[in-house]
Amino acid sequence: MDDILFEKRGCVGLVTLNRTKALNALTIDMINALSNQLKHWESDDAVKAVILTSASERAFSAGADIRFVYNNRANPPYDFFRVEYLMNCAMFRYPKPYISLVDGIVMGGGVGLSFHGRYIAAGSKTLFAMPETGIGFFPDVGGAYFLPRMPRNVGLYCGMTGARLGQADCLKFGLVTHPIELDQFASILEEISNGADPETCLAQYAGEAKGEGLEEGKLSVIENAFSGSSVSEIIANLNANPHPFAKETLDLMLSRSPMSVYVAFEQMRRGATLSFEDCMAMEYRILERILNDNDFYEGVRATIVDKDGAPKWEPASFDDVSEEKVLSYFLPLDPDRELFNGS
Repeated sequence: MDDILFEKRGCVGLVTLNRTKALNALTIDMINALSNQLKHWESDDAVKAVILTSASERAFSAGADIRFVYNNRANPPYDFFRVEYLMNCAMFRYPKPYISLVDGIVMGGGVGLSFHGRYIAAGSKTLFAMPETGIGFFPDVGGAYFLPRMPRNVGLYCGMTGARLGQADCLKFGLVTHPIELDQFASILEEISNGADPETCLAQYAGEAKGEGLEEGKLSVIENAFSGSSVSEIIANLNANPHPFAKETLDLMLSRSPMSVYVAFEQMRRGATLSFEDCMAMEYRILERILNDNDFYEGVRATIVDKDGAPKWEPASFDDVSEEKVLSYFLPLDPDRELFNGS
């Protein structure tokens, strides 16, 4: 198993994402291996902290292996996501310091691997996004929990549009804990491996975040528009705002799967008041419905299979999205299909 590497280095359990040619897109084997390793290290008294890093300078992880999911549409791989979501829950509650050293692309499933731990050190080339509505999916791996908790409606904006944030905004809006340059990651690993206190060590290496980020005018557009109580109200807010960024944001959102945008909005509206585990249980319910619908497969086809950039969404128009259909994604599953089914 070369796609993900494990070693004990001093008192650290070190995880290195090593599927570099695929930007560390997560396979089911990688997810299973990491889930099992984290359980093992949790009970290993010699391991005082877990550090997660990437062998690629270009990407931490671009997400899950969606081509695999697409190729198995006749028999949807629910367990791929079940294991991933349960692993996300374990990371959120991990009893030992869980430290992610992130730089480059970190999107989708890569966010789920890294942003639920205790410490997230982000390099200056960090590029965060939850781009799922652009492929007919939804911002999963805990998006229902952390996105609506970001200030000024920025998380809702990111989840519905798939917009990207750099290092400065990731720090400003609470996604990461420390801005640290990539060339200092090795020193951090060495010091913590030799017994240094993780919090003290990371604080010593933290510098100033790079990049201007979202300026106040754009933030005002986001805060005001995404305070709407429905998707249609958010669209109306953006239409009514003369700021150029409002039109840019509206155009971006309208290019996404209408059904996915509506589902994402409802997901985050509910998730704002739920526990992490309840968010993940909700996301798994959505997941099973998504994998039995059209838009995800059409989005993947248009993006990475045929690459024509012309998905045929169902429905094609935001005006034609049915509230009944949206709410159906959130209905309970049969008890043995629920994420926490006791198995």
